[in-house]
Amino acid sequence: MEDLNAFRKEVRAWLEENCPSEMRQPVQGEDDICWGGRRFVFRSEAQRSWMQRMADRGWTVPEWPREYGGGGLSKERGKVLRQEMQDLGCRAPLQSFGIWMLGPALLKYGSEEQKRRFLPEIARGEIRWCQGYSEPNAGSDLASLQTRAEEQGEHFIVNGQKTWTSYADKADWIFCLVRTDFSAKKHTGISFLLFDMESPGVSARPITLISGKSPFCETFFDNVKVPKENLVGQPNGGWEIAKYLLTHEREMIGAVGDRAVSRPLGAFASAAIGLDANGRLDEPMLRSQVAMFEIDEAAFRLTLERTSDLARQGRGDPAFSSVLKYYGAELNKRRHELLMAAGGADALEWDGERSRDGEQARAWLRTKANSIEGGTSEVQLNIIAKRILGLPDA
Repeated sequence: MEDLNAFRKEVRAWLEENCPSEMRQPVQGEDDICWGGRRFVFRSEAQRSWMQRMADRGWTVPEWPREYGGGGLSKERGKVLRQEMQDLGCRAPLQSFGIWMLGPALLKYGSEEQKRRFLPEIARGEIRWCQGYSEPNAGSDLASLQTRAEEQGEHFIVNGQKTWTSYADKADWIFCLVRTDFSAKKHTGISFLLFDMESPGVSARPITLISGKSPFCETFFDNVKVPKENLVGQPNGGWEIAKYLLTHEREMIGAVGDRAVSRPLGAFASAAIGLDANGRLDEPMLRSQVAMFEIDEAAFRLTLERTSDLARQGRGDPAFSSVLKYYGAELNKRRHELLMAAGGADALEWDGERSRDGEQARAWLRTKANSIEGGTSEVQLNIIAKRILGLPDA
């Protein structure tokens, strides 16, 4: 405990000295996030320097091993770092699918060469990844995917299509599920490949959502040549990797339930509606709904902490990621419904400088996808029923 307390003091002093004041302000929308990658343009010198300083210490991925660009921190010290960043309002210096999803999969299943090649680039924000999982006829039934990878000498030749590929038009590389054995049962003929999005034959086309914007794309592969050294794990062993990675994706999506907007929900509502003579939100029904939401939000935050602690102790249930994904998605949808209710007609503004191009309305519409992406809510409930509650199949 004394060691952790000393580390906490050291971390706080370093953060206070090195985190620019601009990087202690709430993120103002997706365009204000540091995603990294070959084509990423920093919005300010403060954003660039904050990411660089954290990467130099390995604190963009604090618990990864040092030899792969991480900070080499224990789980306990990693938690202290996150707590101190939260207390000081420090932004995450770098966000990416490489950190949230591919990195953990490579640490578990990647070859030593793959780890040393890709993980330091992820940690330094030099490479941005997208995920090639869903297909037009293989969404919830992902194992039905038909994108093909056929051996040709020292390469695979990939043909097919993916859909709902988040940020495919901005990513440098893709981690992709492909079918490599066409006679095997559908789960056992899938492999896990990595390849450059600038490879000849790769193209991406954005999909516009109801919000008028979208991170999603359709992605096409036309005789894409991929070196065999980019196969992760064993041939036809990709489904095990895919399932492991999905637990991290669902935890990532579920975390939106605890992803604070620029101010607490009650503060937003108070600013929009005003307070009564007793200093309470001047709309009783909405006041009750906000209070209930903030209680549930606090409970969910504690559940995330407990789940993380159990996982570090080796006592976590992989299926519990479905609980986090389901509840976090529903909680985020509730948050934005209440933000719209508090904002009234002004919240419906779609264009203009005052609303930052209709940011609130577009964000509300975007949350409708939370219960679909990463596995629908219905799929998550089936997993919870079967794997956690032990209920019989229908």
